[in-house]
Amino acid sequence: MLKFLLLCTLAVASRAEITEEEDVLVLKKSNFDEALKAHPHILVEFYAPWCGHCKALAPEFAKAAGMLKSEGSEIRLGKVDATEEADLAQEYGVRGYPTIKFFKGGEKESPKEYSAGRTADDIVNWLKKRTGPSATTLTEVTQAETLMADNEVAVIGFFKDVESDGAKAFLKAAEAVDDVPFGITSDAAVYSKYEMSKDGVVLFKKFDEGRNTFDGELTKDALLSFIKANQLPLVIEFTEQTAPKIFGGEIKSHILLFVPKAAADFQDKMDQFKKAAQGFKGKILFIYIDSDVGDNQRILEFFGLKKEECPAIRLITLEDEMTKYKPETSDITAENIISFCTAFADGKLKPHLMSQDIPDDWDKNPVKTLVGKNFEEVVFDPTKNVFIEFYAPWCGHCKQLAPIWDQLGEKYKDDKSIIVAKMDSTANEIEAVKVHSFPTLKFFPAGDERKVIDYNGERTLEGFTKFLESGGKEGGAPAGDDDEDEGEDMEDISDIEDDEDADGHDEL
Repeated sequence: MLKFLLLCTLAVASRAEITEEEDVLVLKKSNFDEALKAHPHILVEFYAPWCGHCKALAPEFAKAAGMLKSEGSEIRLGKVDATEEADLAQEYGVRGYPTIKFFKGGEKESPKEYSAGRTADDIVNWLKKRTGPSATTLTEVTQAETLMADNEVAVIGFFKDVESDGAKAFLKAAEAVDDVPFGITSDAAVYSKYEMSKDGVVLFKKFDEGRNTFDGELTKDALLSFIKANQLPLVIEFTEQTAPKIFGGEIKSHILLFVPKAAADFQDKMDQFKKAAQGFKGKILFIYIDSDVGDNQRILEFFGLKKEECPAIRLITLEDEMTKYKPETSDITAENIISFCTAFADGKLKPHLMSQDIPDDWDKNPVKTLVGKNFEEVVFDPTKNVFIEFYAPWCGHCKQLAPIWDQLGEKYKDDKSIIVAKMDSTANEIEAVKVHSFPTLKFFPAGDERKVIDYNGERTLEGFTKFLESGGKEGGAPAGDDDEDEGEDMEDISDIEDDEDADGHDEL
């Protein structure tokens, strides 16, 4: 009997404790497997305590956890401090913060990446889509009213025959959309309430015109295009909460109005901006950014703007590479904005490349200072081997590299064939060189061909020396050919933060 009790005690003690903080499970390597067994569906946030994005997400994540728990849902939310649980973070390929993954059915392998917004409603809607029907069946008016009251945007399909081809296309579209809840109804009272005399699809929203009625052929692709064009406000403010919706959508061309909300002419500028937006719905997102907000200063710097230059307009496209455009006039009128966007859509605009003026002492120090205006002359000199650090002044890793880079410059200052240089990529842009993360190190060997070699070796004086002495062979790879990039790809301006990602790079 004593032996039996002892075994039971040991068994209980061996179970890893799973504590909660604000309804969120606190997960560690020691209790992770047990948590997956105990809870069939868990959304897990891998975070870092110092990460600004994680701090902004925390209250919404906790709110979502509480909402689900109060409903008696089997879905739970958990969090992992990736700085403390490095092995667990590495196991799931965590490279940036926050990384959010959904573990369904207790399965540990191949969790699904969370892909919706960062409000509590976004999180809950996404999870319900992943664990329940793609569209809720609405059998009475109050259910439809609740769906709309609880969400900024909701889509309802009105189908007398839920087995019809149109209804099936609607449900396929619902399965493909993560961040908008769908409902489907055959109820006559619901038809009457929303003045639907025949089958159709309506997008209801708490902004702009309030509702949009689909009037095309009922196919999945046509419905997705309709939802994409109407689910966001005609003009949307850039915030921590709206950023995932802005950059996670399919519209990759964005026009940005930088304007202080406190300005006396703020509403006038917004009216002009909104008027221009009407003709580009579903093609270009119209976004405004409060230029007085401290958190937005990095974005202004990214576009080479200062607060005193606002209001100002810029356009950016995120298709293959991030490309920026600047209007010829600073006069913000609907007519000028329409003309600017039309020229962009017609492919008549040239990218706007920023450059500082050439410093008088650019070549006085062992490490040469390059800007956009002297880049080609120096770098593509066929007699020189040029090794460049592309950096950001605010990047912590660039600051750590600086003394080593200075030592490298000092070592080769008398070598006539080698130039060690640096360029501030937040203030200077080169069409032929795309910088995705900081610091980026590139080598341009001597010769007539404009070759570029990415440096992927150790960031030490010895590593750099071996690389240069080998002519770029030891620790380098032809630009674009390296399989693994230590930095995160630059996806959107929402990533312009001072936070470090998990592999030791500052993201753009």
